[in-house]
Amino acid sequence: MRAGQAAAAAGVSVKALRYYEGLGLVRPGRRANGYRIYSDEDVRVTAELRQLMALGLTTQEAEPFVACLRAGNDTVDDCAESIAAYQRKIDQLDGLIDRLSQVRNLLRERMGQAARRGFRPLPATTASGEDEEMPLSQPAPLPEGLPAPVDDGKARHLPGRTLPELALTATDGSQVRLDGVCDGRWVLFVYPLTGEPGVDVPRGWDEIPGARGCSQEACSFRDNLDQLHAAGVDKVLALSSDRAEYQQDLVTRLHLPYQLLSDPQLQVADTLGLPTFTTEALPGPGPGQPQRLYKRLTMLLHGPRIEHVFYPVFPPDRHADEVLNWVRAHPVAAT
Repeated sequence: MRAGQAAAAAGVSVKALRYYEGLGLVRPGRRANGYRIYSDEDVRVTAELRQLMALGLTTQEAEPFVACLRAGNDTVDDCAESIAAYQRKIDQLDGLIDRLSQVRNLLRERMGQAARRGFRPLPATTASGEDEEMPLSQPAPLPEGLPAPVDDGKARHLPGRTLPELALTATDGSQVRLDGVCDGRWVLFVYPLTGEPGVDVPRGWDEIPGARGCSQEACSFRDNLDQLHAAGVDKVLALSSDRAEYQQDLVTRLHLPYQLLSDPQLQVADTLGLPTFTTEALPGPGPGQPQRLYKRLTMLLHGPRIEHVFYPVFPPDRHADEVLNWVRAHPVAAT
């Protein structure tokens, strides 16, 4: 058969067929007039070469397979030389995978270190040529279509309750007594967890109503803190089951001007009956157990007494505005 017919039968281009021929892998015969004639064996060799190339083998690495087929074997890998060629390629790929894995792990480590150090605002040049400080780092906007949580009634018992005498670790390393934070009005917002750079949140996180948006909520309180102070809020604190060392990283990374409290055992939830939910095991080494996490809510307090509860909280990235509006509409009576 002619070159075009052979190339079509083998599933390659005429150019590829000529390339294999130039390397001596395909050996067409010649007619008296000099035209090339390709045999069924040439077509089969070409088709096998196409498959081997698709697996990442070079033409040089494919030579043992072609020799095996030309020796009269039924397939290209009926020979010991073909098995050895397979093994050489596998060893080569294993080495490449190891090197790429090391590079990936190094990149993850450097990314995590950079994120934990936080992002310093860079100077931006104004129209007058002077430098001005760029805005603080902001998390990515929340995706559209997140499911909104519904009020399941599990926070209705909280107004009027008093916070327990529990001491929790804060991000400055101190122990904070919940019943002794301050004598005036203050805010304690409770969130499930924040995603760690380079680590996936539990599968299906965005499908859990109200779960997504912890970093956005933290930044909303950061950006509204001065206005909350002006409206009579003495302090803002946050609470989650995140471990203390990661909360410290979060404060640095997002430039949070308030403390985060770590409650990995959910002591506050068990004492006050705060709403929680269970999700799949958090990412980490080895198999894990399903995790119990806080549902998102915010308590407005006067001293240790719960004055008002926001539950459910949605959307979290605008929740600080909701708290600010409520505080302005309900000022503390002068004494």
